[in-house]
Amino acid sequence: MKAMQAFEVELVLQAIEHRWGYDFRGYARTSITRRIENVMRRHQICHVSELIPRVLHEPVFFDDMVSDFSITVTQMFRDPPVWKKLLLEVLPLLETYPFFKIWHAACATGEEVYSMAILLQEAGLLERATLYATDFNDTALAYARSGRYPKENMVQAEENYLAAGGVHTLDNYYYAQGNSVEMHQYLKNHIVWANHNLTCDHSFGEMNLILCRNVLIYFTQPLQNRALELFAQSLSGGGVLCLGSRESLSFSSVASRFSVISSGKRLYKYKN
Repeated sequence: MKAMQAFEVELVLQAIEHRWGYDFRGYARTSITRRIENVMRRHQICHVSELIPRVLHEPVFFDDMVSDFSITVTQMFRDPPVWKKLLLEVLPLLETYPFFKIWHAACATGEEVYSMAILLQEAGLLERATLYATDFNDTALAYARSGRYPKENMVQAEENYLAAGGVHTLDNYYYAQGNSVEMHQYLKNHIVWANHNLTCDHSFGEMNLILCRNVLIYFTQPLQNRALELFAQSLSGGGVLCLGSRESLSFSSVASRFSVISSGKRLYKYKN
């Protein structure tokens, strides 16, 4: 497999946008090039030009390719100090509403969404909540919707949960099935799963809390601004935005519209 030229990457991305409506041209080129290389290696494709007819005419191949383009690395209660900050400073704000809505943007395989449902259950707030979980990867969404995860993942998840301020044990919220576990139905009942693409889709309701963690780092600055504008449009007044540890509103197009709750934990409150 020879090294890719910039114009070859551009042609592949144009083909994807033209045929399927997914616009990945705002992704950081080093990241998107690496993901194209992964696809070529897995399918034993030697030349970038071979990708284009397959992208245009083979839906199954394209679905597999999109799975490589999305960021599906996640974990229950990942980065526990952030969850503890949400518990102590954001949930009391949500408690002031009779009903509230939370959007997990780019939710990948859904572990973060179930983590939030558990946090709300322990705070006595789950019955007031609707959690919207979105991603452009339908395969990841189907996996998330099932609520089934490898049992071996629960060891780290339990550590994270307790460090985040959990008050029970995590196995209160799932039941075992062989080598996997499945989250309880009462958690699933409060989650709405939907396909949504941050690069091209529109705002998503009137949210009281939006979480989009460790996704914007893969975007160029213009695409980061587009996503942040979308979040600002989707938040109600006083709503909270939670970003990843390597992301910030500083120097963004929406910085003046937010106040800082915690710069270290990347929590911001919408002023308007």
